[in-house]
Amino acid sequence: MCSIMGFSKKTVSREEIRTYFDRTKSRGPDMSRIVETKSGYLCFHRLAIMGLEETGMQPFELEGDLVVCNGELYNWREQKKKLEEHYRFRSGSDCELLLPMYREYGLSMFPRLDAEFALILYDSMTDTLVAARDPLGIRPLFYGYDKAGAIVFASEAKNLVGLCREIRPFPPGHYYAFGKFVRYADLTTVKEYCEDDLETVCANIRDKLVAGVKKRLDADAPLGFLLSGGLDSSLVCAISAKLLKTPIRTFAIGMDKDAIDLKYAREVADYIGADHTEVYMTRDQVISSLEEVIALLGTYDITTIRASMGMYLCCKAIHERTDIRVLMTGEISDELFGYKYTDFAPSPEAFQEEAKKRIDEIYMYDVLRADRCISVNSMEARVPFGDLEFVRYVMSVDPAKKRNVYHKGKYLLRHAFEGGLLPHDILYREKAAFSDAVGHSMVDDLKEYAEAVYSDEAYEEKRKKYGFAIPFTKESLLYREIFERYYPGQAPMVKDFWMPNRSWEGCDVNDPSARVLANYGGSGE
Repeated sequence: MCSIMGFSKKTVSREEIRTYFDRTKSRGPDMSRIVETKSGYLCFHRLAIMGLEETGMQPFELEGDLVVCNGELYNWREQKKKLEEHYRFRSGSDCELLLPMYREYGLSMFPRLDAEFALILYDSMTDTLVAARDPLGIRPLFYGYDKAGAIVFASEAKNLVGLCREIRPFPPGHYYAFGKFVRYADLTTVKEYCEDDLETVCANIRDKLVAGVKKRLDADAPLGFLLSGGLDSSLVCAISAKLLKTPIRTFAIGMDKDAIDLKYAREVADYIGADHTEVYMTRDQVISSLEEVIALLGTYDITTIRASMGMYLCCKAIHERTDIRVLMTGEISDELFGYKYTDFAPSPEAFQEEAKKRIDEIYMYDVLRADRCISVNSMEARVPFGDLEFVRYVMSVDPAKKRNVYHKGKYLLRHAFEGGLLPHDILYREKAAFSDAVGHSMVDDLKEYAEAVYSDEAYEEKRKKYGFAIPFTKESLLYREIFERYYPGQAPMVKDFWMPNRSWEGCDVNDPSARVLANYGGSGE
């Protein structure tokens, strides 16, 4: 995990750049560098993960070309073998590969990357910047134009506040070159569904997820694992423990009085022989951390903020108490296999459309949450369910098979891993809403706090100030007002509130939590 910035022109001084760039120093606390190009700058804060020596420091340079990259290239060794005949490599860093690839393949290099990345490349021949982002947007990248009209790229929106009038997320699966954004990858548009039968589908899901986990275990820095006790993180942990054949370090968090998932996380940890740590949070910690969390996230979205409270406090404890630098997480499974609310999808086509929407927008929600909560604590997030081959395959599976026609949500994923990798009760446990998983009192505390901040009259008056993503509860108004203090006028960076598909029968609700759905039942037990 690192922080990058790129300026197409020298419209600000190096001293001014430092003011904006150092806002994300926590992403790369090891080393920093600002390099001048002919017409602009490239900036890099480093968190060393692969190739820990100083030779892995960026920008990398090749005959005048420069690159800075926040990313992990999972196929770098095989790509490096192809290029070693013509290029001399000086470090053990995967990202050193990028400039030789650019020389060999030009802009067609990006579809060749099996990676989570955001990069800015300086082409010395044209004296221009090229920027690109991975197909899911797992690594963050934003851009804007400064007062002189120069384009500026940065890892986080906070780098651009006060520098650019309008801050925009760099679209995932795109590259920028010569003034244009071009889409080089589309994982969610399926022209023809695969015809594999149910057992073949599940076998492929198993094999591809295991391969996705295996790639992400490759690190020169210490690894840790977030373990909620739910299906997704439990699978990542169990697969990793089996592959590594050594006790992994797992971490779980919950409220100090009513956390549901802690007992399940402990059951999984004991079953796989993990070195397990429990972290507890209190009402006072949640309320006192709220503004800090919204500031680091750069969002006003209710779901993202609620789910970030526990994740941030857990990662903070890991950072303070351990030497871990890489954290494996379970994000992106729900978007592929379904939420509680997608049980209400009226047709297979509607299920597929919702999955496409969720994956296409995930960089604004769950992926943003994981990146910011982990990176602000100087660690790197890795997301096996976001493996490109895995996502492509699951999206291609006939949605008639992915819908909940089995009386059990995410059945394909559960069935794929039958056979003892996890305890049966964990593998087939109903999903709890995050607010229940960490302790349902957490959301109640946040709502109660918001009620105390605004009278009914003040709420109605203040919410009318906003013409975009209008707050619809006191809790959402509280989050929006805090957001505006740190990112004034930048609400369109996030498309809207994450909510169930309210056009579906059974989903017309005023709270994003699965707890309010009729089919939630015993999920939060």
